[in-house]
Amino acid sequence: MATRYASTEVNKAAPELADLEPSSSLGVPGPDKAAVEAFNTAKRIEDRPQQLPGQRYQYHPPKYNRGPLHPIQSPPSSDPTARDFVPGPFHLPRLRQTYESTIAADLLTMTYLHKPPGTPDPPVRERLREWDDSSPYNVNRPRRGPRGGSKLDLLEKNVSWRNLPEVKAVSLHAFMPSNTKVPGTLDVARSVLQSISGNTTEITKVKSNVVQWKIREGDKTGVKTTIHGNAAYDFLDKLITLVLPKIKDWPGVSATTGDANGNLQIGLNPDDLAWFPELQVNYDMYPARLLPGCHIHIQTTATSNRQARLLLQAMGLPFYGKFRD
Repeated sequence: MATRYASTEVNKAAPELADLEPSSSLGVPGPDKAAVEAFNTAKRIEDRPQQLPGQRYQYHPPKYNRGPLHPIQSPPSSDPTARDFVPGPFHLPRLRQTYESTIAADLLTMTYLHKPPGTPDPPVRERLREWDDSSPYNVNRPRRGPRGGSKLDLLEKNVSWRNLPEVKAVSLHAFMPSNTKVPGTLDVARSVLQSISGNTTEITKVKSNVVQWKIREGDKTGVKTTIHGNAAYDFLDKLITLVLPKIKDWPGVSATTGDANGNLQIGLNPDDLAWFPELQVNYDMYPARLLPGCHIHIQTTATSNRQARLLLQAMGLPFYGKFRD
């Protein structure tokens, strides 16, 4: 067996590295003083025989959308030139990652309804009321509207992989009728909502006079904001994990909450709102007697309260009481 000993042949550079220069370009000396003084930008621009053209044409998207048939269309929201362009996402929220990896598959399994191929859909009952035959003018009259409002609630759609319920947005609203008597109340409410949501707030005004609260039409008495996308998941994660478990004797969310269209509501007192970490880290900045309460509206893509509760229960939000679908 041959033994290889150290020799000068081993220390030679490989042929692949023979083309590399031994010296670095950073070692090149800079220009001398005469070359620096001769480089006069102002004089060069002044002596230029023809000036450069001005600012080039820049595309500006239209301010209003005038329909799909208009020749000038707005770019999609993903286009950086769009007016509603939002950069990101810059991170993946923990709650959203849990939803995509675990909760979505569990919801699809729990709500699965087997439908053999070729099975016809059951007929959808008419939800609008008919007019009686007391008058001949009711024969061709359109059906009567729903009781208690002018719009019908959504029909619950079967959950499939095409329409899995997910969180769409979270709206925060604080109503401070004492702002007309105690100055600074609305400013504190704006700073609190902006701190816990990370979003700019909007002031709301009273639409009609309320004698009991001594407020008039047009008074500024409320603050609201809406967060979308990853910010909504971050807020829910913070609410479910850090805030609600610290509330003493908190039973949970009432099972009767909801608007029958997949949107659920939660209410927090001023003492409960103080558990948010953004307020705890600098609690002395907010006057304790001016801290507002808060209404939290969780908007989902579900089409019923039952589907929305299944989604939020999987995320860790408890419910109590008798369920009403």
